[in-house]
Amino acid sequence: MFAVTRFRASGEDGEALAAAVAPLLAALGARPGFVSGELGRAADDPSLWALVTRWDGVGAYRRALSAAEVKIAGAPVWVHALDEPGVYLTD
Repeated sequence: MFAVTRFRASGEDGEALAAAVAPLLAALGARPGFVSGELGRAADDPSLWALVTRWDGVGAYRRALSAAEVKIAGAPVWVHALDEPGVYLTD
C-alpha cells in the first residue's frame, strides 16, 4: 500500500517543510514495514507538495504513525498537511 500526504507551504514555510521531511523519513524508515518514501513538489503549483510512502500494509503504516519518534519528527511536517484521504491499497 502507499500513502500520499499533500502539503501547502510556500516561501520560508516551504523551505522549512522540505528540511523537516528528512528527519521524518529517517524516523519512518526505522519502523517495521516501511518500504520507501519521497517528497515532491507540484510542477504547476510550487506551494503544493506531496510525501509518498510505501508500506507492507495498512497496519504497519498506522503503527508507524503512532510511534513517539515519528510523532516528534512529524510535528513540523504535519502542520502543513491538507486534510484529505491519503491511504491507497494496491492489488
